[in-house]
Amino acid sequence: MNEAIIQTVEKMLADLLVPESGDFIVSVKIKPTNNIKIFLDSDGEGGMTIEKCVRYNRALYKDIEEGEMFPDGNFSLEVSSPGIGEPLLLNRQYQKNKGRLVEVVFTDDTLKEGKLIEVTEADILIEQTSGKGKKAETHQFLIPFNNIKSTTVQIQF
Repeated sequence: MNEAIIQTVEKMLADLLVPESGDFIVSVKIKPTNNIKIFLDSDGEGGMTIEKCVRYNRALYKDIEEGEMFPDGNFSLEVSSPGIGEPLLLNRQYQKNKGRLVEVVFTDDTLKEGKLIEVTEADILIEQTSGKGKKAETHQFLIPFNNIKSTTVQIQF
């Protein structure tokens, strides 16, 4: 049942998204309490703003109500962008985060941190620098997506 609802919500949302703006769906999940949680992102200037999330939320809420997907009206809807600490899920998210520091958790739960240099359909390339000054050494690591459990962008201060 939830899969059918998720597909319907994704279709409704796809019709609302403005392709020229670079906005795209990251994920749609439905909790047993009929809480629909949607993550959107954007390649566009300024990324996914709060204003865009509110606009999409209002339009989608109206479509869900009019479509009578939940006949008793018993549902809630959250539309937001993936926050800091949320793992990257789509190749498109990896692409937009090139040049940033990421932490990769491998399928065997080991970690590697480095600058995201390149992204292909099959793998990512990260660069790690150890040491300082003249003793600094840079190493690159090619990591296939099928070896990645999760990747999160790290905040640098």
